[in-house]
Amino acid sequence: MRVTMTSAAARIGHANEDFAGAVPTAVVLIDGAGISGTESICQHGVAWYASRLGGRLLSLLSLMRHRSLSALLAEAIKQTTDDHRDTCDVADPISPSATAAILRLSEGLIEYLVLGDSVLVLDRADSAPLVVSDPREVIISRLYESAIESAVEGSDEYHRILRELRANRNQPGGFWVAKDEPRAADEAVTGSCPVSELTGAVLLSNGASRIVDRFRLADWPGVMAILASSGPDEIIHRVRQAEARHAVAADDATIAYCTGLGEA
Repeated sequence: MRVTMTSAAARIGHANEDFAGAVPTAVVLIDGAGISGTESICQHGVAWYASRLGGRLLSLLSLMRHRSLSALLAEAIKQTTDDHRDTCDVADPISPSATAAILRLSEGLIEYLVLGDSVLVLDRADSAPLVVSDPREVIISRLYESAIESAVEGSDEYHRILRELRANRNQPGGFWVAKDEPRAADEAVTGSCPVSELTGAVLLSNGASRIVDRFRLADWPGVMAILASSGPDEIIHRVRQAEARHAVAADDATIAYCTGLGEA
């Protein structure tokens, strides 16, 4: 398997809160999340949480190849939480969290997991791409869109609404992310597909998947075609152009593009 990765921070001088990494049989993409005030809850910050969680996952994927992806994510969440439990308020609603996407080669299968609003796409030889996503956060967030847009950014009311939104996190009827609760991994979207049916795969943070789900610049077959011809840098370039054109705040954007899935 060959993996081409690219990642771009939202802006110059801003810590990139995404993480992507690979081992010979697996790829991990983590998209960290936090709001203003997180620094007072966790001295490490969102970028640290995303990188630590991603690093833990890669290690576990290398060492424990026969455990399920959900079990490995749960263990990575536990270990990462333990790494800062004594110094930070890990249970606070605004402590750092993250979405996760994992792809693993295993005995002729591609196994996958998605938790939160990252996206994983499997490019199939004889049919349309299989798009794996977890829409629950997007669905819940839409309920708060108008209130957030009408509040003054940075105001007490703005942060109150965000806290209320995040109170739906890791709750039945809400949405699930990696944070301090390992059982969130049991809520992930998982599945598998024979490697022989696939020509490639891609993992995208929500800052990169905007090319389809926000700006409608391409559909998923079109994205796979751009990746094959021009690579992941071109996807992020088009997203940044659209953000500027529509005066939309940029987000960290990360892509891990996988080819040669059946190769040793």
